[in-house]
Amino acid sequence: MKHLVVFTPSGKRGQFETGTPVLEAAQKLGVDLDSVCGGRGICSKCQVTPSFGDFPKHGVSVDQSAVSTWNAIEQRYHDKRGLKPNRRLGCQLKIQGDLVVDVPAESQVHKQVIRKAASSRNIEMNPATKLYYVEVLEPDMHEPKGDLERLKTALSEQWKIDQLDAGLSTVKKLQSILRKGEWSVTVAVNSIPSENISRIINIWPGYHDASIYGLAIDLGSTTIAAHLTDLSSGKVVESSGVMNPQIRFGEDLMSRVSYAMINAGGAEAMTVEVRKAIDKLVIDLAESASINKENILEAVFVCNPVMHHLLLGIDPIELGQAPFALATSESIYLNAKDLNLLSLIDDARIYLLPCIAGHVGADAAAVALSEQPNKSEDLVLIVDVGTNAEILLGNTERVLACSSPTGPAFEGAQISSGQRAAPGAIERVEIDPISKEPRFKVIGSELWSDEIGFDDSTKKIGITGICGSGIIEAVAEMRVAGLLDESGLIGSPEATGTPRSKPDGRTYSYQLHTSNDASQTAIQVTQGDIRAIQLAKSALYAGAKLLMDEMGVDSIDKVVLAGAFGAHISSKHAMILGMIPDVSLENVTSAGNAAGTGARIALCNINARASIEEIVGKITKVETAVEPKFQEHFVAANAIPHKTDPFTELNKLVQIPNHSFNALSEKNGKMGRRRRRRA
Repeated sequence: MKHLVVFTPSGKRGQFETGTPVLEAAQKLGVDLDSVCGGRGICSKCQVTPSFGDFPKHGVSVDQSAVSTWNAIEQRYHDKRGLKPNRRLGCQLKIQGDLVVDVPAESQVHKQVIRKAASSRNIEMNPATKLYYVEVLEPDMHEPKGDLERLKTALSEQWKIDQLDAGLSTVKKLQSILRKGEWSVTVAVNSIPSENISRIINIWPGYHDASIYGLAIDLGSTTIAAHLTDLSSGKVVESSGVMNPQIRFGEDLMSRVSYAMINAGGAEAMTVEVRKAIDKLVIDLAESASINKENILEAVFVCNPVMHHLLLGIDPIELGQAPFALATSESIYLNAKDLNLLSLIDDARIYLLPCIAGHVGADAAAVALSEQPNKSEDLVLIVDVGTNAEILLGNTERVLACSSPTGPAFEGAQISSGQRAAPGAIERVEIDPISKEPRFKVIGSELWSDEIGFDDSTKKIGITGICGSGIIEAVAEMRVAGLLDESGLIGSPEATGTPRSKPDGRTYSYQLHTSNDASQTAIQVTQGDIRAIQLAKSALYAGAKLLMDEMGVDSIDKVVLAGAFGAHISSKHAMILGMIPDVSLENVTSAGNAAGTGARIALCNINARASIEEIVGKITKVETAVEPKFQEHFVAANAIPHKTDPFTELNKLVQIPNHSFNALSEKNGKMGRRRRRRA
C-alpha cells in the first residue's frame, strides 16, 4: 500500500510504500535532508519532525499511526545526545500512512538564504526609546517617598519627562541598582506621544555608556527577517533570518487558517512555534553582533494579518471567511513578556504597525511608509510579493490597496524541481532563441554555467534545484525562445527544434540541466510548473488591474517591485510573463525589502508611527475575493504575457513568437489528438 508523503518547507511530495524510511523517501524526491552515516542512526543529521492533524492544503489527515514507533536506535541516540521534543531520526522513522514531514533548517545540507537584507536608507533619528542619566535624592525618613517616586521626580526635574510608569520587573530591581550606583543611574525610557505617557524599560547603575538597540522584524509567512539596529545612529549592526516554522502547518496563509479551524489547539501551536523562532533569531543576532541582549530594548513588527493574529495569540478563523474581520486593525504597544518572548527583557517594548484591512496587513503599511505613494505626483504601483501579493496603487490624490493569493510558486514551492533559495539553486536563466540551449547561474557561484570554471565553483554546493527567481526567468525565457506558446503550452521536439523538449506523459517538459551523476535527478520545467506560475502571475496581475479599475485608469506611470521578489527578479522577465502592467522598463524599479525598511523607519523615528497611522486611515481597500471582475482579469492574464492587453512597451524590447503548439500538434498528428494542459 502506498501513502502520500509531503515534505516541508520544500513542498515536495510523493507516494511511498508502507515501511519506507523517511530518509529514503526524501532522497528519492530530492529533498534537502542531510545524512552522513548512511542511515545507521549514528550521525543524527537526518532529524525531522512529523506533523499530525488535518492538512486541507495537502489533502491529508495525519495521526500518530502514520509513523513507526520510537525505536531502540533513537532511544540510544537520545540518551547520549538528546533529541528535541517531537524530533525523530529520518533514517529510523518509517512511513505507515499519509504523512507531512518538516525538515528543520539544521537538517538541511544547503542552508536557506533569507533574501531580505536591510536596504540602504537615510532615516531621520527620533527613536521612541532613549537613555537618560539622572541623580536621584536619597531616601529621607522625613520625606516618605518610594524609590520609584523619587526616580520619577528626578526625571521630571532634570529631563522634563512626566507621566511616567514602570513595570513590575523594573520596580523589583530598582532599589539594588539605585544603591549600587550611589543614587546615580541611567534610565531607558520609551515614549508614546499619542497616549502622552512614557515608560521606564530598564535601569543601570551610574552612567551606562553602552549602546542600546532595537529590532525591526518582518514576520512573513515563509521567512522571518530581523535587523538589529543601533537606536542612536540608526545603523543596522546585524541582519539575519530564518524560515517561518509554521510552514509545516501550511505553505500559504489560508492553509494555516484551515489548520487552525480543523485542529483543536492548532492556532496555539502555530503561535508557540513562531515565538520560539523569533526568540532563537534574537539570541543568534545578539551573539553574532557580540552585544548583551539586555541592551535590546524595543522591537517593531510588520506582518500580514494572519501572521499578526498568530503572533498575538489570536485565532485567525475570522480571516478565513467573509467579511475577513480583524480582531484589531490599530497599531499596538506591548511588552515582550506579553508575547512570551524570553530572549528580551520583560519590559522591552513591542510596537506593531496598523493593518490596512483583513487581507492587507502591517507589512503593506510598512511598504507605504517606506515608499510613500501618497506623496508621488506620478501614479505608482507598488508590488510586494511573497506567498501573498500585497499591492498599492496611488499618488498624492488617492491610495488604494489589495491583496492577491499568488501562492508559494514564486518562492520555488509547488515546482517539480523547485526549492527555496539556497546554495546550489538555479537563480538566473537565459535561453538562446536559435539553439534553444540554456545557460544559468546558481546561488553560491558568480559564474554562468557555460563559463570556464563553473564546474569547479559548483562542485561542493552542487546544482540542486531551481528557486523562485530561477523558475520565473526560465518560463519567461522559454516564451521568448519559442519553447512555449501564448497559452503556456510547451512544444514538442519537432515543433520547437530541440531535443531538450522531452515527452512527459501527455505533455512535454523542457530539460534545463542534467548531471553526469546518475544519482542526481534532472532539473526541468514541466507543464505543471508552467501552470503553477501562470496561476500565480495571473492572480498578481488581476489584483493590479482591479486597483486600476477602481482608480479609473488604463495605464500607470511607475512600478516598484518590493521585497526579495523585487530585488532578485529582473523587471524584463516579470514583464514578459505578464506579472505586472506594461510600462517602460526604465520606470520599473526595485525597492528591496520595503516592508523591513518601513519597520526600521518606525523603529528609529517615533513621528513616523503617527504618520503611518494617519496614512493607513486614508487608504482605500479593494477586496479581490468579492470583486466580480477579478475572475475576468484573472482568466485574461493566464496568457503569456496577456490575452488582450497589448504590452506595447514590452514589444519595443523583445519579439515574442506568435504560435500555438496545440494547432501544430493537431496538424502533424504527433499526439493523435488535441493535447490538454494538465494543472
